[in-house]
Amino acid sequence: MQVSHTAVKTQSRVMAVLGPTNTGKTYYAIERMAACASGVIGFPLRLLARENYDRLVQLKGEDKVALVTGEEKIIPPGARYFSCTVESMPVDRPFDFLAVDEIQLCADPDRGHVFTDRLLRARGLHETLFVGADTIRPLLAGLVPGAEFVARDRLSQLTYRGYKKLTRLPPRSAIVAFSIEDVYAIAELIRRQRGGTAVVLGALSPRTRNKQVEMYQNGEVDFMVATDAIGMGLNMDIHHVALSATRKYDGSRIRTLERAELAQIAGRAGRHTRDGTFGVTGRVQELDADTVEAIENHKFDSLKSLCWRNSNLDFSTLGSLLGSLEKHSGTALLVRGNSSDDYLALAHMMRRDDIVRRAQSSPAVQLLWEVCQIPDFRKTLTESHQELVAGIFQTLIDRGTLSEDSVRDRLERLDRLEGDVDTLMARIAHIRTWTYITHKSEWLHNAPAWAEKARQIEDRLSDALHEGLMKRFVDRRSAVLIRALEEGGDLLAGVKADDGVVVEGQSVGRLEGFVFVPDEGVKGADYKAVMTAARNALKPEIRRRVEKMMEAQPKQFRLADDGGVLYQPDATNPLPGQKIAALRRGAQLLQPAIDVQDSPLLQDQDKSAVEVKIQEWLKAHIGAVLEPLMPLTDETGIEGTARGIAFQLHEALGILPRADLESLISGLDEAGRAALRQRKVRLGPVLVFLPALNKPAAVRLRALLWSLWHGQALPAAIPPDGMTSLTVTDKSIDPRYFQAIGYPVYGPRAIRVDMLDRLISAVYDSAKDGKFQARHDMAEWLGCSIPDLYAVLEAMGHRKVHDPADEKPADEKVIEAAPAPVMTPEAVEAGPAENKPEDTAAAGALTPASTPAPAPASAEKPQLATFQLRRGRAYGQERPPRPPRPDKPPRTDRDKDKKDRPRGKKPEHRKKENREERQERIISARPKTKPEDSPFSILQSLKAKNGEDKKK
Repeated sequence: MQVSHTAVKTQSRVMAVLGPTNTGKTYYAIERMAACASGVIGFPLRLLARENYDRLVQLKGEDKVALVTGEEKIIPPGARYFSCTVESMPVDRPFDFLAVDEIQLCADPDRGHVFTDRLLRARGLHETLFVGADTIRPLLAGLVPGAEFVARDRLSQLTYRGYKKLTRLPPRSAIVAFSIEDVYAIAELIRRQRGGTAVVLGALSPRTRNKQVEMYQNGEVDFMVATDAIGMGLNMDIHHVALSATRKYDGSRIRTLERAELAQIAGRAGRHTRDGTFGVTGRVQELDADTVEAIENHKFDSLKSLCWRNSNLDFSTLGSLLGSLEKHSGTALLVRGNSSDDYLALAHMMRRDDIVRRAQSSPAVQLLWEVCQIPDFRKTLTESHQELVAGIFQTLIDRGTLSEDSVRDRLERLDRLEGDVDTLMARIAHIRTWTYITHKSEWLHNAPAWAEKARQIEDRLSDALHEGLMKRFVDRRSAVLIRALEEGGDLLAGVKADDGVVVEGQSVGRLEGFVFVPDEGVKGADYKAVMTAARNALKPEIRRRVEKMMEAQPKQFRLADDGGVLYQPDATNPLPGQKIAALRRGAQLLQPAIDVQDSPLLQDQDKSAVEVKIQEWLKAHIGAVLEPLMPLTDETGIEGTARGIAFQLHEALGILPRADLESLISGLDEAGRAALRQRKVRLGPVLVFLPALNKPAAVRLRALLWSLWHGQALPAAIPPDGMTSLTVTDKSIDPRYFQAIGYPVYGPRAIRVDMLDRLISAVYDSAKDGKFQARHDMAEWLGCSIPDLYAVLEAMGHRKVHDPADEKPADEKVIEAAPAPVMTPEAVEAGPAENKPEDTAAAGALTPASTPAPAPASAEKPQLATFQLRRGRAYGQERPPRPPRPDKPPRTDRDKDKKDRPRGKKPEHRKKENREERQERIISARPKTKPEDSPFSILQSLKAKNGEDKKK
């Protein structure tokens, strides 16, 4: 076979427009085609074919423009202008104008033979235009005699900026890597440090790639990480291109990129008249001076050869087809490139007997070659793709068309949107292969419908992949904030009704009182950007809040159990609001100090004003809740001992043991008692207290104030509202605390003071001959069990002298109340327990404010124990120390005497006394008795009385 390596001869004008990137070459080609009656232009990428299809539609109308790629065909009946990939150009159809973009790709070892074929064989009827780099000029002039050459200069300047760290790259930068792993790693770093990046890979579907480019073009992100696919005509607003590597794996080996290849990538920086820059980053330190000069001045070595493959194929047999594919051009200018995917697939099919057996005729061989051209977008050349090719060929030979059920099953298995980025990319690669297959109308019944279904699946997967890339590599909030800060100027910020903070349309955190709290996900550079934005944008809002607080009503403030001061800006909102300050120990128990929230957003003068406002409210609040305490400090109409009692009671938060005041109480006159009664003071047998302070709000406030004053942790353990007594199991709680809040501790129980006073009064009212009997209603008042009641009475000093329960047989049970609630921190936080019917029926369970379950009507309550009243001292008073013996010095003196006297010498009080001294000491120690009370006188009177009785 004679092989021609020169271009076909036609009357068409052939012109080559050559130059570096950003010279407007492609724009010129579209303008020339639009000026002709018909035309076709081939692009190296489906993405570029689609982009220029849209431009032609705007110029000529949708009904006159067609799009033809391996995976997509839009061909209106009257179409006259075709935008195609180079492989899909309808070269057998006549067009007035024909153009090929990026013609220098004739030298590409993988796809170059297709571009070379168009260079040599494809011509327009009136005009043929080749667009590309100037490096192909000598070869093109030799292979296409008579071609006209037009040189175009770059519209902007390209300058080298050297090395920059990834985190220091300027906005609108594109970082180029040559492996998916490197692209992912760089994109992750850019996301963490700069807010996010677009990702452009050759493996992306055109729809996904378009969405990523659109995101970058719209300014949603300021960075792009891409492979060298970025160098193929993608027109974007890139200011700087940073090379993270200068070596790549080309499918067979790792090699260093040629200067022209580096220039093709670097040339993406600077579009139209805007100058651009390029440099290196990552592991690349610097480019050598010669390479930099070549890229800046667009001076590169010319191509030495182009890749070529025979296009005059012989389909008579499989052997002849393979031989025609392997034929040489006969010239050193046209060389064989890498073995293409279709060639490798054919070679594999020829090793299979089942395929060879079916490919015996020329049409079958031609069909096999068409099937071998099914693209493997996964680029793996795995056995699965080879099996797919073999299966399609066998089905077409045996049945004529593909089974619709089989195609449907394949498509449905790919129509799944779950999975990570890599999984979605693999599915898209599969569906793109099936999109190509379904566009073969001679292979499928109703091929347009299947092509549309495959396209819809590819679109859904592409959209899911785009969302996955955004989720993984873009933080919109950080990107917006970082860009806004870098641009300078005021940030647009606001606070929503729920106190959420929005800066430049992005939710960044919450405003709690005067403190900005960023979202949990804000870290690293995001945190710095968010905090800077918040400080700059929220100060006016904080000032507005302070001014509004100065006019707030008292009901807008609330005191929390942990000592925090809550403020609700909305007076109509019943919710507590947010914490703006906290209490701490002050100069006096009833005058705690205030710490306003420490916030960089709050100015010093505003902070002082807030503190004064809260202090005024707090003073009024304590005065209102503890109002019964306030008259105790009024000295009008009260004097002497009564004033002393009132003062001490005020300092003790309204409750003191009577024993502590007994010396003052005994000296009270009638006027003093009247003054105390006027101030609602109850002088009980056990405690002196103010009954009005038993309200829950007063209990909680006293608990808070006492804990602050004594340095105890907050929130304090507070009895649930309405509880009359509770079991105290936490021994770490100071009993003085329970007394201060009105729940003095006796035995195992902390008892509300009014119930304790009621119990003591009942004891005294029922006492007879120094004894009293416990009653069931006493346990009901306290809400406790009978054993706990006994323990309380014994803790008061009463002594149990008789218990009828000890005399009953073991099988007779005493009906008692169930155990009362236990005072633990968990119980306090949980609040009053629910009164469950099953528990009540089973054991007479109690809620905190309930009474023991009544005994059945048929049962009689047994008698309870009898107690001996406590005598000799007031309740709560300690036993006084015994007076020392008159002849015996105090213990401290004896110890001192023992220490100082010589060894072996007896102490002074043990010296031997004579008989007279001893008798005098014994007589003086005897009790003084009257003569008639002496034992002798009593005996004599008894004898006399006995004698008189005998006489009678």
